[in-house]
Amino acid sequence: MSPAYSNHGIDISAPEILNISINGFWLLIATEELFVPFQKFPWFLNATVKQICNLQWPTQDHLYWPDLDIDLSLESIRNPDAFPLVSNPKK
Repeated sequence: MSPAYSNHGIDISAPEILNISINGFWLLIATEELFVPFQKFPWFLNATVKQICNLQWPTQDHLYWPDLDIDLSLESIRNPDAFPLVSNPKK
């Protein structure tokens, strides 16, 4: 889904999941590829491919996975060590 904000003259593609592995998944946001490791983002560990791929980009700096009720800033994906976990994964 395209972001809710508008940048006239800039072609903004929807975010895309490029690959899912045992260690995490690769995400394409505009022209930037980001790796989301399950070790740093444990909420995704037991998610299905369909749940991970159902991704929304509601604002320029945030992503949302509605099936998982996960909301992350892009900065937390770029620099996960700067954002300690504030919630534990559901067991």
